[in-house]
Amino acid sequence: MHHASTDPELPDLVCRFVTPGHRYRRLGGSSLRLTGAEREAFMMELARAAAEITPAELGVLFEGGWRERKTASWLVAVAGRTEFRSRIGELLLASEGPYAGVAYCVTLAAFGEDADADVLCRYLDCYLTRHDLHYDQGMALGALLHLDAELGSERASRYLAAGGLWQQWTDAPPRRAWDPQGFRQFAEQLCAFACECSELFVALEDEH
Repeated sequence: MHHASTDPELPDLVCRFVTPGHRYRRLGGSSLRLTGAEREAFMMELARAAAEITPAELGVLFEGGWRERKTASWLVAVAGRTEFRSRIGELLLASEGPYAGVAYCVTLAAFGEDADADVLCRYLDCYLTRHDLHYDQGMALGALLHLDAELGSERASRYLAAGGLWQQWTDAPPRRAWDPQGFRQFAEQLCAFACECSELFVALEDEH
């Protein structure tokens, strides 16, 4: 098991994969604001990084702070490394820090399998009962709605039923006037971005 404080590899990996061009900041909502050549260049950078990093190196990044974990999660999404599903699920459920949760939800949504919906449901079962916590409940529900649409399932419906866990959570002080479909749309946009990067990743892999 790697520990961020003692792993000699971590600073090198941060320099190579996390901080170039403030990559960790641009992943997520910021990536949706990119256009034209800048967008294409950033997507190719991500695809190259996903092709270059090894599973062992990803494991080291997942032991780091939120910047490292957020970046690692996106690289896992782009490369379709579903073997990291359980690790991402652990980190999402632990919710040890801010900023990385959206990336975990996007990665699970991008994997697009029943097992990913299971992870999101476990998260929602736990955190929608915590009315005092405002973590990644909205994004997790949005990712689940996206998966429902992809898989032809209806797992989100029990959370969204009148008087259900979502309503209980949003009605609790401070009241949150949040639209689940807004989160679904955000999850879909981020998934689409990850999928475009994945196509570039596959093309790079085919070249080798």
